[in-house]
Amino acid sequence: MTMLETFIKPMHREGIKFVLIFAIITAGLFLISDWLGWGGVGLTIWCYYFFRDPKRTTPEREGLLVSPADGIISLIEKAVPPEELGMSSDALTRVSVFMNVFNCHVNRAPIAGEVVSIAYRAGKYLNASLDKASVDNERNSLAIKIADGRQIAVVQIAGLVARRIVCFVTRSQALGTGERFGLIRFGSRVDVYLPDGVQPMVSVGQSMIAGETVIADLTADEPARSARTE
Repeated sequence: MTMLETFIKPMHREGIKFVLIFAIITAGLFLISDWLGWGGVGLTIWCYYFFRDPKRTTPEREGLLVSPADGIISLIEKAVPPEELGMSSDALTRVSVFMNVFNCHVNRAPIAGEVVSIAYRAGKYLNASLDKASVDNERNSLAIKIADGRQIAVVQIAGLVARRIVCFVTRSQALGTGERFGLIRFGSRVDVYLPDGVQPMVSVGQSMIAGETVIADLTADEPARSARTE
């Protein structure tokens, strides 16, 4: 990777129209004031950066479940998957990854499998870091059936600023681990529900990289990992 590639990342096509809008507004601001115009330049660069879609190196060992989003682990707790997916009513371990407005917002499949269910539900736009956001906020839920027949629930949740959840996949589609499946605009969260008995290999406060950071190993029987913050 060159130095230029380190700082300049490809942009997802979903961001093209937004960058153009920001650029047009910026041109108008320059007609009013240079100070306002340069402020618009900064916001246009931020908009491009928000919709960046960098390449990721995904571990390929069978059984590894990777993070579906960039961000910080905000919650790890027991919860029932969204009822609209028709999965088990038993509480499973839910790992929540919170994305702020500076994180990459392209979402990636946590594990390879078939998309057996997709369910959208309208809702509120509470702060996505809050626990009740999983219940009250706008969300789009996927159930992915893996090779051994178990299902993994992945839920895109709109946040305080987010107003649009985009899903690129369809029902019955096969996904590879780390494959792009969606995007959420301007601050949000993604929840992953681990199969019964599977323990997380991450801790609250840990930084995550979509498609790269391992959340859990479905083939391991070790206890949940602890961590310290310094």
